[in-house]
Amino acid sequence: MKLCILGSGITSLSLAQFLVNQGISVDLFSETKKMAKDKTRTIGISKKNLDFFNKNILDIKKFVWNIKEIDIFSDNLPNEKILNFKNKNQSLFSIIKNYKLYEMLLLKLKKNKLFKNKIKKNFYIKNFNLIINCDVNNNFAKKFFFKKIKKNYNSFGHTAIIKHKKIKDNYVASQIFTKKGPLAFLPISSQETSVVYSIKGGQKVDIKNLINKYNIRYSIKSFSEFGIAQLKSSNLRNYYYKNILAFGDLLHRLHPLAGQGFNMNLRDIKILSQIIKYKLDHGLELDSSICVDFENKTKHKNYLFTSGIDSIYEFFNLESKMKNKFLSKSVKFFGQNKLLNKTFEKIANSGFVI
Repeated sequence: MKLCILGSGITSLSLAQFLVNQGISVDLFSETKKMAKDKTRTIGISKKNLDFFNKNILDIKKFVWNIKEIDIFSDNLPNEKILNFKNKNQSLFSIIKNYKLYEMLLLKLKKNKLFKNKIKKNFYIKNFNLIINCDVNNNFAKKFFFKKIKKNYNSFGHTAIIKHKKIKDNYVASQIFTKKGPLAFLPISSQETSVVYSIKGGQKVDIKNLINKYNIRYSIKSFSEFGIAQLKSSNLRNYYYKNILAFGDLLHRLHPLAGQGFNMNLRDIKILSQIIKYKLDHGLELDSSICVDFENKTKHKNYLFTSGIDSIYEFFNLESKMKNKFLSKSVKFFGQNKLLNKTFEKIANSGFVI
């Protein structure tokens, strides 16, 4: 069995690390052997996914910052929490810097004899029984995986790290639905917090000034440089072509307002791991049948989840446009229901279980 992964992002490295941990040789092909470091971005990982990551991929529990409470605000109800999620006994999710996780994964993989990092120009399709494509821009993506259910939010995500005076209990994340788009404050240490601001259209705005306007918790000392990315969502109509399996951001993308992109990829790795384990336990070949099994087990769940995140975005987009407070107060009222709160928490942690 010869297996390869195309792509050099964090999902590619996470999948590669999982596979070599199972004793499976992996060739990883990318345009270059080094990925450009983006020090403005962070990754949110749900508790259940973090437990899986620590046990099956790489133990990172010492390097993440745990979030124990989430406050949701709206421009229509200034300074009033319309939703609040918290768990006194354990974290709701954890945050880690994007580049830090990338470096840790790559360092661990380089020490494993089952892993080979290669340049894409040396790739030959006939050499592999199974190809897992995480690259959204390569020829396979353009030729075989171009049929998608797509949505353009006409928004740009602006990301930065702010440094601020020390907050001993900096464990509360905030999401504010502003007139210009959702703004998130995600703590990553007692003195640093990640900021993600999704601004509608091509508006020219003073982002720092807007962040300061909505900041009620931090005494900001400095901003990092800002990263920017166009925001779109997509779902592939077909998950595989022959022995090529689409994976990661090629498979699905969604709006960052709930921080669920990498969590979806980890849930996919979990399901792929179950398929591979079953075949290994029963002495079966790891071949293209994996692609069929994977699509059957994930496609409907992934579509439902991305649609759910899009519905949340559209609801709060409508709420921000309204001049009255009816929707905001309705959300606040229903948010007091403990069962509803637990349901949202479960979906964020595990996705849709069907």
